[in-house]
Amino acid sequence: MSIPTITPYPMPDPARRWDGSLRWRPDPARAALLIHDMQNYFLEFFPRGRSPRTELVKNTARIAEVARVRGVPVLYTAQPGNMTREQRGLLRDVWGDGMGDDEHARSIVDELSPEPGDVVLTKWRYSAFARSDLDTRLEYLGRDQLIVCGVYAHVGCLMTACDAFTRDIETFLVLDAVADFSADYHQLAVSYAGTRCAATPTTDEVVSALGDGPAPG
Repeated sequence: MSIPTITPYPMPDPARRWDGSLRWRPDPARAALLIHDMQNYFLEFFPRGRSPRTELVKNTARIAEVARVRGVPVLYTAQPGNMTREQRGLLRDVWGDGMGDDEHARSIVDELSPEPGDVVLTKWRYSAFARSDLDTRLEYLGRDQLIVCGVYAHVGCLMTACDAFTRDIETFLVLDAVADFSADYHQLAVSYAGTRCAATPTTDEVVSALGDGPAPG
């Protein structure tokens, strides 16, 4: 299969969230922000100027802005493109050859370009933890919360959230700062996460929490 051309759809209704009994709240002294696979290659499957792409980019940028102001580490994942068959592994059986070596396609979208001090991790598999030092970095930074924004919600974002949960990292899959192939897949991702491994706050809730909490010393 390949990534489909995505039909516009509205962001999920926060009233449909299933967060179970989780009462986690992002804390600027504990959290790191992960901007997941926001490369031109993946964003081009969404129509420009339409939902959910518009909100996805705008909301992720809002969270990144307040994160940097509040001293929250900002990390990115980006797939390398032009993988060999060995590097691609079983991903090739599901998705084909994937991204090529075009520099623009591999780059993070302009609105979310990494800034000095941000970290860009090479992404090899669904989970951002796979074949990376993300867990080591979080431990070194003293962070036990992870805020996840990006694409695609039911693939890498959800797998990263589950993987973080297994490492006892409180995870936040931001309801309206992720996007997916369809409204149904988007809802599937946030519903599963909210009942199994992550809180699913809105962008407004994340921004409020990071702004209200004590900044790191």
